[in-house]
Amino acid sequence: MITIKPFRAWRPHPDKVEHIACVPYDVINTEEARDLSRGLPDSFLHVIRPEIDLPEGTDLYSDAVYEKGAFNLNKMQESGKLVQDSTPGLYLYQQQMGTHTQTGLFSCVSVKDYDQDRILKHELTRPDKEDDRTRHILTQRAHAEPVMLTCKTSDELTRLTNRTLSSTEPIYSFTASDGVIHRVWQIKETGAFVDAFRDVERLYVADGHHRCKSASRVAEKLREGDYGDDEFEFFPAVIIPMDEMRILAYNRLVKKVPGDFLDMIEKDFNLEKHAHPVPEQPGQIRLYFNGTWYGMTLPEATDSGTVDRLDVSRLHRYLLLPHLGIEDQRTDPNLAFVGGIRGTDELERLVDQGEGELAISMYPTSIEELMAVSDANELMPPKSTWFEPKLRSGLLIHTF
Repeated sequence: MITIKPFRAWRPHPDKVEHIACVPYDVINTEEARDLSRGLPDSFLHVIRPEIDLPEGTDLYSDAVYEKGAFNLNKMQESGKLVQDSTPGLYLYQQQMGTHTQTGLFSCVSVKDYDQDRILKHELTRPDKEDDRTRHILTQRAHAEPVMLTCKTSDELTRLTNRTLSSTEPIYSFTASDGVIHRVWQIKETGAFVDAFRDVERLYVADGHHRCKSASRVAEKLREGDYGDDEFEFFPAVIIPMDEMRILAYNRLVKKVPGDFLDMIEKDFNLEKHAHPVPEQPGQIRLYFNGTWYGMTLPEATDSGTVDRLDVSRLHRYLLLPHLGIEDQRTDPNLAFVGGIRGTDELERLVDQGEGELAISMYPTSIEELMAVSDANELMPPKSTWFEPKLRSGLLIHTF
């Protein structure tokens, strides 16, 4: 049984939403955030990337950064650019990217469900990133950005969603600079959704592992004192049915390879020049080396574990480790990752401009594989999934 909770969201005035909503904090670095926020004083980047308002070179983990984020959030609330709903509510959040549309329930979910493995993870979290997000949440007294969760498709949830979409007008509808259309509906009958989720056995983290873990750490800390209500026991999430999720490949860039790399690979694999840089089915990869694309098929996994059968795991076992000496994909400086949204043209550019010597184009991990790994309490290799479109930040903020 999953617990969802309506909440009194802080959200942009409708006239401001297009200027406030922004990309999430973890898909851009500081300089990219500065560029994106230039000329946009109301951008929510000033809350989730507050270092952009401090002198260049400021330590990202200094007290000044966390205090600036809290100051900027309070300023947006006091100025009326963000207004708080008078009663707790639930929302539907829809994104349309080209021909793909996904609609999720924007709600608060329970820290207890996360701690007790009813919200399942598939990635490790890094302590330094946990520390950073935890401090932001505690200093701002807010969960400023939602996590992306998924669940098995439910006829009842589909029925409730379609009823809301057909019977009400969206409170927000705008097209972001990347062409993605964002719409938000306010749900009138929240009780029906709350009841429906009591029949959902588990949720799965798609994107936002560090935000989940940080929410858990915040709740653990605040339970130690007399804080009043228990709003900190919940954190915001967008729950999207699995059949609407879209996962792109997470490609690889190897900075240096041995001088006899191609000869070495051809001895062990059936390597062929290939005109199509995107793999057509699971088990296939494409290699870009010296201006040419090659295709090869990964050997089948010899182990029975769910993770071992993933393409990203087989890539490591049969190519990265034995032929390139990459033991830990998470930490090896010879390996970089390129989100599938950037396309294979970006892989060619990186190699052609000397930023790497070998690019690897992957077939995407499926949502069924993600859920199977989570159900087995296993963890995926780093950078196994790239979800697109990304949730916009600054639309609905949860405070406590």
